[in-house]
Amino acid sequence: MSEVKRMGYYAGEWLMSKTDTYTEVTDSSTGEVIAEVPQCSQDECEAAIAAAQAAFPAWSALSVSKRVQYLFKWRSILYAHKEELAVLCAKELGKTLNEARGDVQKAIEPTEEACALPALVQGDACMQVTTGYDTASYRYPLGVVAGIVPMNFPAMIPWGWMVPLAIACGNTVVLKASSQTPLTAMRMLELFYEEGGFPKGVVNLVTSNRVEGEIFLTDPRVKAVTFVGTTGVGKHVYSVAAAHGKRVQAQCEAKNHALVLADADLEATANAIINSTYGCAGMRCMALPVVVVQEEIADEFVALLKEKAQKLTIGCAYKEETKLGPVVSAKHKEKVCEWIQKGIDEGAELVLDGRNIVVPGYEKGFFVGPTILDHVKPGMMVGDREIFGPVTCIKRVKSYEEGIAIMNANPFANGSCIFTRSGYFGRRFVTETDGGMVGVNVGIPVPTAYFPFSGNKDSFFGDLHVLGKDGYRFFTRAKTVTTHWFDQDAAKREVRTWEGSTDL
Repeated sequence: MSEVKRMGYYAGEWLMSKTDTYTEVTDSSTGEVIAEVPQCSQDECEAAIAAAQAAFPAWSALSVSKRVQYLFKWRSILYAHKEELAVLCAKELGKTLNEARGDVQKAIEPTEEACALPALVQGDACMQVTTGYDTASYRYPLGVVAGIVPMNFPAMIPWGWMVPLAIACGNTVVLKASSQTPLTAMRMLELFYEEGGFPKGVVNLVTSNRVEGEIFLTDPRVKAVTFVGTTGVGKHVYSVAAAHGKRVQAQCEAKNHALVLADADLEATANAIINSTYGCAGMRCMALPVVVVQEEIADEFVALLKEKAQKLTIGCAYKEETKLGPVVSAKHKEKVCEWIQKGIDEGAELVLDGRNIVVPGYEKGFFVGPTILDHVKPGMMVGDREIFGPVTCIKRVKSYEEGIAIMNANPFANGSCIFTRSGYFGRRFVTETDGGMVGVNVGIPVPTAYFPFSGNKDSFFGDLHVLGKDGYRFFTRAKTVTTHWFDQDAAKREVRTWEGSTDL
């Protein structure tokens, strides 16, 4: 075993935690322990909040232009270290190099959006709204923002969805990084200060369990919470933080469905679904784990999907030739395999079984091969709940109407897709699907950072989504200012009930 790196936490500076409890971080391809991170105490979480609170007055007082100049430099640093960060992400999580590069790129895109903040965050104004009165609306920072991070996008979510717009708007941040995959986020924090030169305390990071992390939902110094994770935890985060007067956005689970109509280009459709279903080993909320197929083409389509899935190169995440890497941990592999067995027990037909994959030279890696379950019926848990692994469920339907009804019956509505050559059904689908992010012949309908990541139903709790215009609105509060300057005749004029609104 190589030397284990024991990490600290950041609360204005790197500190070694006083906890006796550490979580092992593994190389998902080898099973080897590569680091240990502390389960920080509540006092240490509070110290991180205090560091952010101390940094807020000076950071928020900087001009928007100055804050954006920091972010322009930060963007260049991310590009310069993109390959280093991608390899680290691939090691601790199991994404292929190509997927890990995309993870880092998806941290860069929101940073570029944040660089446009001087245009985005402009308020509104009107002179002479009534005689002698002018009104303007401005956007102000909130204060300290807490970001609670999942394991599956260690670059994009903390450093794309959470940090750039938050700090561009003048806030300071405390990240509760995933204890399973903290190394990429920690390395980015080192670069943020060592090369980016940001003022101390603008972004802070801890690793802790849920009990100690509860402080982020209740501490009055924290003004907003942005969360990504499971729906059960997301509901808790939303209800507790909102009850404590905080602004909340909670991005949660998904069970995205694709509807494949009989007129679809099957070759192109299968390629898109292979990419979206098995990319990131299925460990993403925009995976496509359910394919709803019209019966008349179902046999042909399933055979084609199986053929393509069997050709995927399964292997070490940080080898260039790998197309499907491992899942994040031994425990997660066990959970995915249990879901596959549950599908079989529920009556689904096992078309392709990925449970017994062994990669030569990486026998202790956490590999699950592509898996296909056919004839998944409504009510089967395997077709309705999030598995978070490389498992495809096939639901067969007779018509578009039956397909859209099955899709919309699911409690989650993060994304949904249709594959068809028909403009009529494509347009109907966009209107009728509950999915918040919709693809027409697109398997992963994730928008660029300039649009919101807009899940619905049990996939999201809150009012303003991450990114896009929703993003900067979430991280700011409005002030509307009405101004009146007295002239020599002002004392002679009557002040009425609605001052400034009577002289229309």
